[in-house]
Amino acid sequence: MYNTLPTSVKSNITRSVTKVFERYMAGIEWKEELYNIDEFLKIWRKYITQDSKWYKELSDEVKTSNEFHEELAQKMNQIITKILHEPPTNEQKERIMVLQKSKDVNIDYSCKAEAAFVESKLKQLN
Repeated sequence: MYNTLPTSVKSNITRSVTKVFERYMAGIEWKEELYNIDEFLKIWRKYITQDSKWYKELSDEVKTSNEFHEELAQKMNQIITKILHEPPTNEQKERIMVLQKSKDVNIDYSCKAEAAFVESKLKQLN
């Protein structure tokens, strides 16, 4: 069922998952021990029903389909896995290294999205 959606809707779903996941992780400062799947899904549901345009485009049949939600969950897992495994760029690493030296701190990060969060956080430190 997911695969029958228009390409534009599938692209928007990917962007939505990425946006909500990265926002959620920033909210918990990328602390894995604070990750709570139920809380993330609650935020996800709120986002798609209140803020996403693509969800409003779906028929009621699709919205209530167990098959669609199972496929969507699989797609979400794929997107999140990709986010978590995308390595930081060399440019990010260099900028973070400079910032960490200037602030005399060391913050670990493991993926590109987390590196963006760390870089932003370091820029805000006095």
